[in-house]
Amino acid sequence: MACSSSSSNNINSSNFAEEKPPHPNILIYKKMEKLINLMLNSENGIKIKTVKSFLSKIVSVFSGQDLINWLINNIDIFDEIDANHLLHLFASHGYIFQVDDHVISMKGGDTSFYRFQTPYFWPSNCWEPENMDYAVYLCKRTMQNKAHFELEDYEAENLAKLQKMFSRKWEFVFMQAEAQYKVDKKRDRIERQILDSQEKAFWDLHRPLPGCINTTEVDIKKLSRSGKFKYNNCNTFFIQINNNEYNNSSNNNSELKILKEICFQQKPGKKRYKQLNDYLKIEINELKTRLSKNVLKTSKLAESYLQYYEHRVLFDAFIIQMGSPTDPFQGQADPWISDTVDLWQHDKITGDISTRRLKLWEESFDELLIDPVGRETLQKFLDKEYSGENLRFWMEVQKLRKCSCRMVPVLVTEIYNEYIDSNAQSPVNIDCKIMEIIEENLKKNPNRWSFDEAADHIFCLMKNDSYQRFLRSDLYRDLLNISGKKTTGLRVTAREIGRQLASAATNITGSNSSSNSKQQKEQSEDQQQNIRSYLNSTDSRASKKSSSQSNISQQPLEKSQYL
Repeated sequence: MACSSSSSNNINSSNFAEEKPPHPNILIYKKMEKLINLMLNSENGIKIKTVKSFLSKIVSVFSGQDLINWLINNIDIFDEIDANHLLHLFASHGYIFQVDDHVISMKGGDTSFYRFQTPYFWPSNCWEPENMDYAVYLCKRTMQNKAHFELEDYEAENLAKLQKMFSRKWEFVFMQAEAQYKVDKKRDRIERQILDSQEKAFWDLHRPLPGCINTTEVDIKKLSRSGKFKYNNCNTFFIQINNNEYNNSSNNNSELKILKEICFQQKPGKKRYKQLNDYLKIEINELKTRLSKNVLKTSKLAESYLQYYEHRVLFDAFIIQMGSPTDPFQGQADPWISDTVDLWQHDKITGDISTRRLKLWEESFDELLIDPVGRETLQKFLDKEYSGENLRFWMEVQKLRKCSCRMVPVLVTEIYNEYIDSNAQSPVNIDCKIMEIIEENLKKNPNRWSFDEAADHIFCLMKNDSYQRFLRSDLYRDLLNISGKKTTGLRVTAREIGRQLASAATNITGSNSSSNSKQQKEQSEDQQQNIRSYLNSTDSRASKKSSSQSNISQQPLEKSQYL
């Protein structure tokens, strides 16, 4: 017994080595096949009968009502609707089929006759029949002269399409169909009748009637999980245990005997293991690593998101409109609402950086690096601190990640010679471990990710040290003071001036229509003169402001305009 058990284990282990990824619906198929095997039991299963009709007889069939009665008597199903639904699932997956119809469905309680599909054609075998096989089947059907072998309309259309598709190979298709037809003619008539119906049911499942359900289409999500997009062949292997309990069980025929099985099914897309213990060890290690990871609750994540958006509500233009009285920065109006480009042209014309922009730099280091003006300002600060090579190196690595493939070797060489090499002109501050990693990456395969470790290290240094000193520096404080001292006087836009001119024009026309008195004309002319004087005064104010800013720009900060 020990020798036999060891030999069986060796056989099972060899089978496991040859195992292929199972079908995504293999668990559903196994449950359905267990019930089908119980139905096929000669003692307690469904009674297969031969039905005689006028001048013919139908062998090995059963009715839909027989199936429903068997389910109610042998399984915990008390409703005929549930039994009918279960049988419909069996029919839609091809385990049972109607003898004289192409529809893959089940109508419980009707007088139609059904037949079991042979296990060779079960969907658990992962069939993916090709169009060539379907063409051979349809061509073989045309060779038979009987009425029930005539092609349906949709089958004739499919045959015409396949004939165009395989026009160069059609002689081979015809020869193969003719050879199969000759082999089928040598079989017994009853056997040939059953095999023909089973083959027809197989093709009705995989090439269904238009409008019928197609259960052979697998969900793309399940396929992507397994990492395999085709299953040409699939074999699952079982370890049978408790055989002695099965053999020594009671001889009561009324009780259904089910063999206990443990299915060793490995996850698709992973390495195949010969022994069950090796697979379980790997599975345990993966579960331990998942338990060791820090996982945040959904409530904590929601709180962090709420805090983040509440903190940044001042910068949200949808909540606090820019240029409105509630705007804490009192900046320019939103160009998408006001139809003015003052916000975009403000920094270029005045040479100042808006308060909103400066305050946004304080929110995070990423906001400072995203802004081109912020990067230039930080670069000038780092140059004063004699650490400007850090930001330049980080920017070069970002450029390397996005460059074209032909420029990758050139940029890798330039970055290494300028920042990493022992004789580099601007060496960056990295430790020995990162230096070894970079050298290994360059030896194996110099690519656009060779300097990622060094770039991450430099980013952390700038974020934790340089960024904090930048926010406390005199340079940043001076920028805040300059932006805070900007005058917030009355600004008349072109739209407001146009409205005033339009109102004056309407007053003139209204006065002419109402009365042609000289007093009203004089009043309208006075209004126009007031508007012109107001425009002249605003122009003089703007010229004075520009002259004062030009005087300021001529001072030592002439080239330090942070645009």
